[in-house]
Amino acid sequence: MADPKKYRDRIYIVKDIILTLSEYGQLNQTSLFSFCGLNITKHKQILDNLELNEMIQRIETVEGKRTITIFKVTQKGMVFCNEIIEPFEKLFPRGGRPSTFNLE
Repeated sequence: MADPKKYRDRIYIVKDIILTLSEYGQLNQTSLFSFCGLNITKHKQILDNLELNEMIQRIETVEGKRTITIFKVTQKGMVFCNEIIEPFEKLFPRGGRPSTFNLE
């Protein structure tokens, strides 16, 4: 689980959400935020943005008076993670370790 006191760039939060959903298949909102070490109030906008851009899918079910919200990663989200975020993290790793790459 991520340390909630450490700052993470938005791109790494997105990656954590997508990879956590791919690992577990589907999660409710509370579990997803807990596993990713996120604050629901502060980070809900990121989740909404991912849904708007079809990176994740929201499924709402009603159980009695309660509405349960489940999230799943989409194929588009997995492609985005593998083709965009992974190469980005290779160039700019978390923790600030310098990376070596050749521009030639």
